[in-house]
Amino acid sequence: MTAISRVGVAARYSDLVIKDGVAYFSGYVPETTLGGSVTEQTKDILDQIAQSLAEIGSDKTRLLSATIWLSDIGSFDEMNAVWDAWVAPGHTPARACVEAKLADPDYALEIQVTAAL
Repeated sequence: MTAISRVGVAARYSDLVIKDGVAYFSGYVPETTLGGSVTEQTKDILDQIAQSLAEIGSDKTRLLSATIWLSDIGSFDEMNAVWDAWVAPGHTPARACVEAKLADPDYALEIQVTAAL
């Protein structure tokens, strides 16, 4: 049986769980752009994801999947403009994007990813 590593363990969730060479991240929400535009919040979140990937020796070319929750599906194109500029061509992950009511009304979106180490 292979080990399961957990990082940032809290009562309800872990920030990251690693098993069999796959990193499962919790959802990312804006840190420095709360209440900002969808463009600003998307850049903020993608910067966080890139940093987290680097910390475990991975990068955006190793993304396996992404789930994006938008508070308003009308912002889909705005978010996609930032996503498309950020994602590595030829290394796009499996992805889903839906509209959802998020935990804080100032969140425009939340993104969760999995990545190979």
